[in-house]
Amino acid sequence: MQDLWVFGYGSLMWRPGFEFEERRPALLRGFHRAFCVYSHVHRGTPERPGLVFGLDAGGACRGVAFRVEASRADETRRYLQAREQVTSVYVEAMKPVELVDEKRRVEALCFVVDRTHLQYAGALPFERQVELIAAGEGSSGRNPDYLESTVRHLEGAGIADPELTRLWQAVEARLSQSA
Repeated sequence: MQDLWVFGYGSLMWRPGFEFEERRPALLRGFHRAFCVYSHVHRGTPERPGLVFGLDAGGACRGVAFRVEASRADETRRYLQAREQVTSVYVEAMKPVELVDEKRRVEALCFVVDRTHLQYAGALPFERQVELIAAGEGSSGRNPDYLESTVRHLEGAGIADPELTRLWQAVEARLSQSA
């Protein structure tokens, strides 16, 4: 049995929910972070969906890789399946990620969006993203909090994402107008 690496690109970065031995800045090539999943549970409902991240095909994604000790690998995988696979919108896949600070590659567990799933939103127009995120709320809390936490974590990790920052500013402006 060997250690398990897990790639985080959204809420897993700032709220992994499992024990890990180390955390490293990481780069996944071939996929990018995108608000491409309608959330019917964690950040919205079927009647009023929120919008959450998915790893969608193309580009690259900066995030973090967590190393989980081999003795906890199965338990961690079960936890992540229960958390990430509530509606089966993600496909579990082992992908090579680069540990940026070490310049080495490891195979990491990733949850990639299933483009054939009904909750796959694809590339929505900017204003529609703002609308869904501003109004979304689900079992894990408000959708705007999810976006803000991700933006703040990326900034804290030195990862520039001007489009996500622009999206957060637009959501924040929308919320202040409705307050």
